[in-house]
Amino acid sequence: MPGTRKVLRRPPAAASSGRSGDGAAAQWPLQAQPPELSAEVFKVCPFKCGIIPLRFSSSHPMSPDDPARVNTPAPAMPRLLLAPMEGLLDARLRAVVTQAAHYDWCVTEFVRVTDSVLPPRSYQRVAPELKTSSRTASGVPVRVQLLGSDPARLADNADQLARLNPAGIDLNFGCPAPTVNRHRGGAVLLDEPELLHDIVSAVGRAVAGRVPFTAKMRLGVRDTSRAIEAAQALAEGGAEMIVVHARTKADGYKPPAHWPWIARIAEAVRVPVVANGEIWSVDDYLRCRSESGLADVMMGRGAVADPLLVERIRARLRGDDAIDPALDWPRIAPLLGDYWQLVLGHVEARHAAGRLKQWLNLLRRVYPQAELLYQAMRPVRDNARIGELLAAALPRQAVAALSCTLGAAA
Repeated sequence: MPGTRKVLRRPPAAASSGRSGDGAAAQWPLQAQPPELSAEVFKVCPFKCGIIPLRFSSSHPMSPDDPARVNTPAPAMPRLLLAPMEGLLDARLRAVVTQAAHYDWCVTEFVRVTDSVLPPRSYQRVAPELKTSSRTASGVPVRVQLLGSDPARLADNADQLARLNPAGIDLNFGCPAPTVNRHRGGAVLLDEPELLHDIVSAVGRAVAGRVPFTAKMRLGVRDTSRAIEAAQALAEGGAEMIVVHARTKADGYKPPAHWPWIARIAEAVRVPVVANGEIWSVDDYLRCRSESGLADVMMGRGAVADPLLVERIRARLRGDDAIDPALDWPRIAPLLGDYWQLVLGHVEARHAAGRLKQWLNLLRRVYPQAELLYQAMRPVRDNARIGELLAAALPRQAVAALSCTLGAAA
């Protein structure tokens, strides 16, 4: 099956020291700015016949007169999305984070698909919002993510899931966890663009336009040698949007995120692209927008560390004055009480304290008050004592709402 070729301007000699592997031409270092595409880029598509010319300018992802110019930032507010985070952003934390600030939509932790069609309760366990019109309590749409490698089984499960009317279906090609990758799930599939195309095509046919259908990917497995080919496979297969986490599987979550590579991917596909990775602050968002050329972003750990980050981004774009995050602690502290109640009601008692500490561990990156509370709770395992420490840190009006949980935890 033919590969993907691009006509690139030759970079300066100093920038040409990329690494090579598997007999291929030298790859661009992740740390380097991707090469500027020429005015005419030819894509030899491995999934459709013929050579497709795409026209770009040097300053925009697509030229202003191109009808397919879908990735150029619009003057309206960008789409700000809440990422799926396995083992952290479950339905409980998702409810609280979206209560703090509005997202255009959020995506669940993945539902693993193997060799059978899952019953509705399997999806509802990961996405209880399916029982409430696929929205969080604060009204944020919830899309459900599937993970697997069998096109037919994924298609069958997507059909089953679509019958539950989710706000959308997303496919996971970004998880770097070794336990997932060993079973041919997540980012390891990025080395197999043909399989990506088969999966997305099968799922797209099964969904048949009933719900929005997207995919999430990384830059590759070990390097970026197949990043564009993988993205084109997803787009040509029928994904309506692609979220790109700007690191490879091998990178894991180590900084930096390589945002310029997202710009290169956005130039190579004709569907919207969303940037993801290492956005912890408003300044990070602005740098990501500058380097990727995209305004739409998906945020994960940064949004959990600062539940008001999306508000801060929108305020900066409106030209409002910045506010010291520490001054917002009175808005954050009651959310901890809400989360604790949800955790005690849905998580085994022996795991409850760990879930609260996990969130506090991220909050302390932004809020000094969270650091003090985290250090006080860190050695404590008794849920009743955790509740007492939490109540002492809450504003007075929030303590009454929490007090019922103290008796339950005792």
